[in-house]
Formats: sequence, C-alpha cells, structure tokens
Amino acid sequence: MSRRLATLRGDYTGMVEASRDTNADDEHDPEGATIAFERSQLDTLVQQATRRLAEIEAALARLGDGTYGLCEACGRAIPAERLEVRPDARRCVACG
Repeated sequence: MSRRLATLRGDYTGMVEASRDTNADDEHDPEGATIAFERSQLDTLVQQATRRLAEIEAALARLGDGTYGLCEACGRAIPAERLEVRPDARRCVACG
C-alpha cells in the first residue's frame, strides 16, 4: 500500500511539474479540462490511499495494544466474519 501511495504521489508531482511551465488555459483549451480532471482524479487516488494506509496502521496499533477486534462504540467483539471482510473494522455491524 505504501509503495502504491508513493507511486501515486510521484505521478501527481510529475503531473503538476509538467503542467507548471505550460501555457495551458483549462477554461479555453480543449485539452485543459482533461489536465484538470486528471489532476483531480490523481489527487483523489492519493487521498484514498493515504486514508487506507492510516486505517491499516490504526488496525495494527489496535492489534498491538490488545483492542483489535473490539467495537470502539460498544466494546463488544466484532464478529470474525466482519473482520475477515474488513480487517481494519473499528465497529461492529450494529454500531456501524
């Protein structure tokens, strides 16, 4: 996951740097909207990967402190089936 995030960040930085010295006018250039859209889409992917990595790190921290598998809202055990589907789950299905 962190390798994917590093790649996405590199791609985003490269896109910003490549378009920095151009005279692209997003509003009037037919390719401009594509550049803006691609930059926005890549930024969204970076944000999603960052959040996902944070969720994984938080699950590992809970594993380390002995609270992994316990619902953060009600304190009951999160069913194994839920943890199998979402290993980073913080809450049981009832507490959603």
